[in-house]
Amino acid sequence: MSMKKLIALLAACVMCLSCVSAFADGMAKEDVKVGFIFLHDENSTYDLNFLRAAKEACEKLGVEYEIVTNVPEGQECYNKAVELCDGGCTIIFADSFGHEDYMIEAAKEFPEVQFCHATGTKAHTVGLSNYHNAFASIYEGRFLAGIAAGMKVKEMIDSGKITEAQTKIGYVGAYPYAEVVSGYTSFFLGVRRVVPSATMEVTFTGSWYDQALETEGAQKLINDGCVLISQHADSLGAPSACEAAGIPNVSYNGSTIDAGPNTFIVSSRINWVPYMEYMITCVLNGEAIAADWTGTLAVGSVELTDVNEAVAAPGTAEAIAEAKAALEDGTLKVFDVSAFTVDGAALDGYLADVDTDENYTPDTEVIADGYFHESEFRSAPYFDIKIDGITLLDTGA
Repeated sequence: MSMKKLIALLAACVMCLSCVSAFADGMAKEDVKVGFIFLHDENSTYDLNFLRAAKEACEKLGVEYEIVTNVPEGQECYNKAVELCDGGCTIIFADSFGHEDYMIEAAKEFPEVQFCHATGTKAHTVGLSNYHNAFASIYEGRFLAGIAAGMKVKEMIDSGKITEAQTKIGYVGAYPYAEVVSGYTSFFLGVRRVVPSATMEVTFTGSWYDQALETEGAQKLINDGCVLISQHADSLGAPSACEAAGIPNVSYNGSTIDAGPNTFIVSSRINWVPYMEYMITCVLNGEAIAADWTGTLAVGSVELTDVNEAVAAPGTAEAIAEAKAALEDGTLKVFDVSAFTVDGAALDGYLADVDTDENYTPDTEVIADGYFHESEFRSAPYFDIKIDGITLLDTGA
């Protein structure tokens, strides 16, 4: 073990011990209040997923909660966190990557409050006992959704609707961040598990939520000959564009069947209820909240919606179930390095930026035992490799 890793491990132990000491007595339900800070509102598929989970978890556990929506990734996040603390919240949860620095600022000011943040990267190194990150192995869900997409593309080939040479799919991404790269790559590898000849084009909007740009991005991909579209952006822009054009669609964060009854196949999503119940239960019981928590298929944090049988290829649900079982028993790895190449060559090692610094310096070897170990060294994705078969049309800048 390197000295850097040893120091980080010791720091994590100290954090956990101090957290246990500070909250060992636990709290009564009537004394717990959870504040939620969301980037957008229910019009965003991303935030709607969090909103539903927050209400379900808090109501199930019988604790008070307050939800604040449309909080930008700026000083407004810190201000809202302070307001929630002043309003009696004992746990604060924020849902967007750009909220992190402002959550950390508030956590330093209110050490008696637990701050939990989705998609962040700094909890395992920042050294605060009351600041925590959480994410899920959603790349596995994206991979399974990719299998559904691959089944549809194969059906189109077998029926003569397209040829092998036309197996190009499209993807509308928000930003060229590791989270998005990990998502579109795992989706693509799922497609290729069924259709090895498939290629993919990716366009970026430069925004997590912009319906006009997402519609425009999907239309650009359709015009360029993509026969199926997926996305990592938060509006109904891409699904609606696919419905209008009659192009099969795989969405994200929940079913979009209402927007695309004739084109929607399936959607992957992170189910945030298990984590929200976990963080609340820890506070109730006086237990330490993990600095960095990764939800999995096994705990119900990674889910797929029901397959839209009216659009999906026959056998899709069975193909998903088979792959899911293999992922759960470890016989299948999404980022198996034998399944892709980089610049024509196999990848036998890769340093990833796990311990994030201002220069995003690679610091951790993440390939071992034949696969890239995504979301194992920290919860937030760090797969940022451009593999062969994927063409980036722009960077969203």
